[in-house]
Amino acid sequence: MINFNKDSVWDLKPIELSAVRDEVKGLLVLDENVISAFKTIRDQLIFTNKRIIAIDIQGLTGTRKSFASMPYSKIEFFTIQTPGFGELISDSELILMFSNGFVATFEFKGNVDIGKIGRTISEYVIK
Repeated sequence: MINFNKDSVWDLKPIELSAVRDEVKGLLVLDENVISAFKTIRDQLIFTNKRIIAIDIQGLTGTRKSFASMPYSKIEFFTIQTPGFGELISDSELILMFSNGFVATFEFKGNVDIGKIGRTISEYVIK
């Protein structure tokens, strides 16, 4: 489950932008673009140029969905961890601390440019 009420999401794998759920397009505001997207088995985590959108697919049939949005402006600070050299399964980690005290931890599997995610967040956190 991906949402901003839980502390951790593990095993996020990169997906093509074309695989982002169609419902996300209806949430985007003027001049907002999807930068990168990730998924667990059913859920998705979307990074736009303005915020992070988490999509939690619920129920057995997956017809019920929960969308959570957190703008970058609410991030107080963040930490990234890059994969180690020679690891069999490379993983990266992103930890976000929000102004409301919530801490979100995301672990990414595979070939993920965690630096790009960090730079995107930095553009909005550092003012």
